[in-house]
Amino acid sequence: MTVSSAFHLHLRPDNVGVITIDVPGEKMNTLKAAFSSEIMQIIAEARRNAQLAGLVLISGKPDNFIAGADISMIANCHSAAEAEALSRQGQETLAQIAALPFPVVAAIHGACLGGGLELALACDARVCTLDDKTRLGLPEVQLGLLPGSGGTQRLPRLIGVSQALTLILSGKTLRARQALRLGLVDDAVPQSILLETAVALIRKGKTRQRTLPARERVMQAPLARRALFRLAKKQSDSKTQGNYPATDRIIEVIRLGLEQGSHRGHEAEARAFGELAMTPESAALRSLFFASTAMKKEPGAEAAPREIAAVGILGGGLMGGGIASVTALNAGLPVRIKDINLTGVNHALQYSWDRLSKKVKQRHIKPAERQQQMARLSGGTDYQGFARRDVVIEAVFEDLALKRQMVSEVEQYCQPHTIFASNTSSLPIGEIASGAQRPENIIGLHYFSPVDKMPLVEVIPHAATSAQTIATTVSLARRQGKTPIVVADRPGFYVNRILAPYINEAMRCLLEGEPIEHIDRALVKFGFPVGPIQLLDEVGIDVGSKITPILQQAYGERFAAPDAVAAVLQDGRKGRKNGKGFYLYKSSRWPGKKKADPELYRLLNLSVTPRQSAEQIAMRCVMMMLNEAARCLDEGVIRSPRDGDTGAVFGIGFPPFLGGPFRYMDRRGVADIVDTLTRLMQQQGDRFAPCEAQQRRAAVGEKFYFSAPE
Repeated sequence: MTVSSAFHLHLRPDNVGVITIDVPGEKMNTLKAAFSSEIMQIIAEARRNAQLAGLVLISGKPDNFIAGADISMIANCHSAAEAEALSRQGQETLAQIAALPFPVVAAIHGACLGGGLELALACDARVCTLDDKTRLGLPEVQLGLLPGSGGTQRLPRLIGVSQALTLILSGKTLRARQALRLGLVDDAVPQSILLETAVALIRKGKTRQRTLPARERVMQAPLARRALFRLAKKQSDSKTQGNYPATDRIIEVIRLGLEQGSHRGHEAEARAFGELAMTPESAALRSLFFASTAMKKEPGAEAAPREIAAVGILGGGLMGGGIASVTALNAGLPVRIKDINLTGVNHALQYSWDRLSKKVKQRHIKPAERQQQMARLSGGTDYQGFARRDVVIEAVFEDLALKRQMVSEVEQYCQPHTIFASNTSSLPIGEIASGAQRPENIIGLHYFSPVDKMPLVEVIPHAATSAQTIATTVSLARRQGKTPIVVADRPGFYVNRILAPYINEAMRCLLEGEPIEHIDRALVKFGFPVGPIQLLDEVGIDVGSKITPILQQAYGERFAAPDAVAAVLQDGRKGRKNGKGFYLYKSSRWPGKKKADPELYRLLNLSVTPRQSAEQIAMRCVMMMLNEAARCLDEGVIRSPRDGDTGAVFGIGFPPFLGGPFRYMDRRGVADIVDTLTRLMQQQGDRFAPCEAQQRRAAVGEKFYFSAPE
């Protein structure tokens, strides 16, 4: 047996070699440049064995195959040439595997992503487990890159160019059955027979290239293929607004490989990988990746979290139902829901039922599994079942007296150690805790809607919250699949505080006569997933109107909302939830396309026409957000620029390719931000005055981050 640091070769009695991949000291297998020589050594030894029937590649980790390449390798590259050399090294190593004279099969259980899938693609066949942990994909585009070890060339030839473009451009991951249907894997089996299934494929010998589906065979014709690439570019440009250079390079490299051969395709892939690795967009996206990864490993506070065995939810509305769902289905914890009536409880249960039913329809789970997971959820109109809840999350109306009543009742009916977490979006946690018997157990836990899709949660301790309460709450949020940031108990916390002036400025643009669609398109072009006015419709105009007065009272007139918001509310417009907002809903004239409600212009007595450029509108809205983010950092509302960037990207969709507000300000230069704010102040008013935090840094050339992005 040959032993290396990460690869172990074992020869079975039937002359099948099994290479076990197990990176020592790491929870996940990731590929490193140093492994290339080890792989080549094992391949050389395998070639010398004339009796060898074939090789199986399998992971020694309990829940992952290979989660991808070690991204930190790119951080160590100082030029495009160095990054290109890294790509070429990966290509050459996998080419050696692909050229072996005997069959090689990848036996996949758990995450098989990025470089891990590229390794599997270099094998003659692939078999994976049906386990829910098994995921296959090439997510490099999410880091501003493309697959750099042959993935752009092998995948189109295996499953067809149309399907390959979709996977690589989206970075989407596939479950086992999806991968099987696409032909990405040759079989999907229970984990107990994974190895033997792979060995059986070895005995079949080298297999011929699978026949592509008829649709993909049509795409091999030059005319059809050109049309496909034109469509892919058009759709990509529409989605990315030209902000993600990796998408164009992916299309270009795949096209070149199919038209001029895989050798030229590999050359183009390595060159594009090297150039993309040096772009500011990739640097920003990688900084977010490193930040979120680090935050998953960090302790929540200077204390060990308590064990959580069961959770209670107060309120069965949209937020309560969502929180109950991620707690029961994601964290796997028993959940008891309390509402003032059974209708509310049923609504909350329906939230989880609908999520699970969608998985059943997509064949991700079976109906019996849906029943098993729903069994974790129960509810009622009293505190029965709450006596042993370790955490109770309150999601009732934004009313201080009501929330204080909830605190009193939880302290009466639950254990002395039970944590009370309030999902308030505006009320100070210290005031909610006022009068509590055990204020050390009280904390804010602010989710974003829809709860099952939005990755961020704000954890808000007040002055008396204990370190263990913070640590336990952070631990729960992570189990729910959330990225938690700990923020100070100040009005608006962090996310809503930086969002309010951004939306207010968009409303001012509207009152100046800018069309709603023009304003929203300007911010989508800048990189936000939706524009500010559409976002207000989605969140709820009434919800936004409750937060703004609190912020105005705390921070002054720069948070004053334009009078138009009140007029819109008085007209009964709450947004999407009541089908009446800034945009038209239930309109058969504009299926699939959002259009502003012309009645709203008449309501506000506006005559609209585009006067300002998209860039001018975007700068007005974004600069208000950046200025407030800088204040939040200096006031200690957030602990670091990293937390501020993570909160803005994951909480409100700040453009990921810019890395977050603080990466963006560093990239532009704080002095340039101050100049822009000063110019806008002269044009628009004192609300744009650069804050002291900005001016101080601009004067000495200081950045928010003390080192360059990874």
